[in-house]
Amino acid sequence: MDKHHNHLLLQHHQHLHHHQKLSLAKSSRQSCSEWIFRDVPSDITIEVNGGNFALHKFPLVSRSGRIRRIVAEHRDSDISKVELLNLPGGAETFELAAKFCYGINFEITSSNVAQLLCVSDYLEMTEEYSKDNLASRTEEYLDSIVCKSLEMCVQVLKQSENLLPLADELNIVTRCIDAIASKACAEQIASSFSRLEYSSSGRLHMSKQAKGNDGGGGDWWIEDLSVLRIDLYQRVMNAMKCRGVRPESIGASLLSYAERQLTKTGHQEHEQAVVETIVALLPVEKLVVPISFLFGLLRRAVMLDASVSCRLDLERRIGSQLDMATLDDLLIPSFRHAGDTLFEIDTVYRILVNFSQQGGDDSEDEESVFECGDDSSPHTPSQSAMFKVAKLVDSYLAEIAPDANLDLPKFLLIAEALPLHPRTLHDGLYRATDLYLKAHQGLSDSDKKKLSKLIDFQKLSQEAGAHAAQNERLPLQSIVQVLYFEQLKLRSSLCTSYSDEETKPKQQQQQHQSWRINSGALSAAMSPKDNYASLRRENRELKLELARLRMRLNDLEKEHICMKRDMQRSHSRKFMSSFSKKMGKLSFFGGNHSSSRGSSSPSKQSFRTDSKVMERTCASMD
Repeated sequence: MDKHHNHLLLQHHQHLHHHQKLSLAKSSRQSCSEWIFRDVPSDITIEVNGGNFALHKFPLVSRSGRIRRIVAEHRDSDISKVELLNLPGGAETFELAAKFCYGINFEITSSNVAQLLCVSDYLEMTEEYSKDNLASRTEEYLDSIVCKSLEMCVQVLKQSENLLPLADELNIVTRCIDAIASKACAEQIASSFSRLEYSSSGRLHMSKQAKGNDGGGGDWWIEDLSVLRIDLYQRVMNAMKCRGVRPESIGASLLSYAERQLTKTGHQEHEQAVVETIVALLPVEKLVVPISFLFGLLRRAVMLDASVSCRLDLERRIGSQLDMATLDDLLIPSFRHAGDTLFEIDTVYRILVNFSQQGGDDSEDEESVFECGDDSSPHTPSQSAMFKVAKLVDSYLAEIAPDANLDLPKFLLIAEALPLHPRTLHDGLYRATDLYLKAHQGLSDSDKKKLSKLIDFQKLSQEAGAHAAQNERLPLQSIVQVLYFEQLKLRSSLCTSYSDEETKPKQQQQQHQSWRINSGALSAAMSPKDNYASLRRENRELKLELARLRMRLNDLEKEHICMKRDMQRSHSRKFMSSFSKKMGKLSFFGGNHSSSRGSSSPSKQSFRTDSKVMERTCASMD
């Protein structure tokens, strides 16, 4: 450096004591005359993002290798203006760098350290050109101050969002992420140790208060991370997983982040990226997030048309704990074109398939997500879970049945997704089927038969059986089956009741105490006198029900006779022959009813009819 430069440097230091520390300029176009020495005229103008800074060459070239090189390249032309394109941090950050060149004091904070690191790299303000230059000063602040505080690391990451990829190349982002993960893990370990206490026997155990508030002590950072952009947040979560942060804490952070980011009004692309990233970050462990949260993500994924892998992953996770879901969870609106169903039928079907087959094809890494509830059958859900889901499916079918756009194959798809055996009662399935028949009155007879085959009429309660016996929407064959099974129940109940009244051996009494009558069961704790009174009361009810069924059968006989008479008048032998064969199956009491027009009350004969005749009739109708 020549003598002229040394003279300028000496003159510069002589004027430093006349200047005070000033705040950053609010506008990039604000004059710099307030903090530069006024008695030396400016010899270079630096333009940054449209803002002009009237400065001096010597302080700048003494610290910045980039500006020194530019000035040296234009020495012959005596350059007076330099434009710095794409300077990280913009005009405000350059003003701080210029102040550093002039020796003006300012404070390095977590809000500007990332910008200063990037601008020092851009301007080449390194030790090569000046001792204790801006790069080394900011590096020292980042390592010794910022990385010791989780909150400050989050602030630096937030500032780095607009400085990528340079902030990544300078290792700013990586250092902050590693520091966050380490601090979070250390906080959890410290919190766990603080909640340990010694029992009376001298053993260490977790305090009761800690068990009731698990995950709260060392997870104060969850809200802080919710401000990060999704790409940086993903990197932080992956680093935490590698460090061993608890899955419950990861899940709580994901839930908090989703609530913050997805409730804001944003672009569809941003929301889709958030949903897909959160799903990819979900821990493999089961039950670390509520199932309602998974359904919420699935709704968003459907609405935003997220990737297939994202939706399938959610469907598998939901299927692994479907017994914890509610009807509202399953009602996922369809966002497709007009004319489609109101709710997502195919999505629910895949969830049901995943529930039925959970654990069968999973890798070892995912066994915890899809672990089964029944140890004796590792690839199927437990019976209690199957029973809960069966009830849930029946309620779901009843909810979607009135949809005019729901075709029969899709209705049957959901109804048959689970095996029918877990249903001890078919009342819910019958109700859903009846609602579908009511909303789709144009179904053919063959379609109605397909629907009726879903129902095991032997598993209908007394109330449902009574309704089905009078339900004109059901096929005649189904009504006959209902009446047949109802009569068998009545006959069995009556026979059981009479045998109880005549003799009650100790062994028989124990058997009848567990025999179910109607929808209830005799309690083994009842006294013999109470049992007898209960049976008498049941007998009276059964007799009333039998009388009602007789009247219903009588009405069917009348309809049969009238319809045959009308067909005879039509003079269509071919049609009459075909129709008589079908309607002849309704003669489940035997005998020729077509010849007895005046006989409209076969009640005396009906009850004496042997049940074998009924069995043959029903068998012929199947």
